[in-house]
Amino acid sequence: MRYFLKLRYKGAQYRGWQIQPNVVSVQEVINDSLEKLLGSSTETIGCGRTDAGVHAREFYLHFDFDKRELDLKDFVLRLTGMKLPGIQFLSLHRMADDAHARFHALSRSYEYWIITERDPFLDGLAYYHYKPLDIEAMNKACSYLLGKKDFSCFSKTNTQVMTSICDLSHAQFVVEDYKIIFKITANRFLRNMVRAIVGTLIEIGEGKRSPEWIEEVIHSQSRTVAGSSVEACGLYLTKITYPENFNLSEQL
Repeated sequence: MRYFLKLRYKGAQYRGWQIQPNVVSVQEVINDSLEKLLGSSTETIGCGRTDAGVHAREFYLHFDFDKRELDLKDFVLRLTGMKLPGIQFLSLHRMADDAHARFHALSRSYEYWIITERDPFLDGLAYYHYKPLDIEAMNKACSYLLGKKDFSCFSKTNTQVMTSICDLSHAQFVVEDYKIIFKITANRFLRNMVRAIVGTLIEIGEGKRSPEWIEEVIHSQSRTVAGSSVEACGLYLTKITYPENFNLSEQL
């Protein structure tokens, strides 16, 4: 039987989602916890792979367990009782056996938080930028990102992906007092892509480049042409969209 587990986590103390040698990852601590509760080794597949220090306000994983049918509410309560640092479990869903947390995701949304004033309550949770930013110019540049394009210019090299083409449906900066939030949605993202896009757009916001420069960057297909990546601390995975028949909206 296949289950989807919905959760959120603060990534500051983890080296990303995926299991890696000699570091602590979100996937590793969850796998260990599931093994303790289920009494057998359990492998999880996540909806994506967040990098070290990146947060997730919405994240799904799937795992298989056939020894007995799980009580959905009770299982979430038992997982919560294990008090994994920085991780909150939200709901568990019984799914069709071929449902896949990663491959069946239709879109993913991220936010990147920039603050223009120091805030101790956002220390490690947002990127502090003291220079003035032209939000209108940055949003104009965002319009050039939309659509199906090759975004290899914003990706880390040697990532061994099948394609660098992504379909962006939304990209916008929103100002909330001293917080500037960049919101972006696409069918898929390349490694480091959002952080590289934000760093490039900041150059435009500082007046170093024109909004139209984004087109030149994209056409170059070269990471060296784009701007520097911003810090991981301000990046949040915020929404995963699945087909309607997955029925994941219900909070258990």
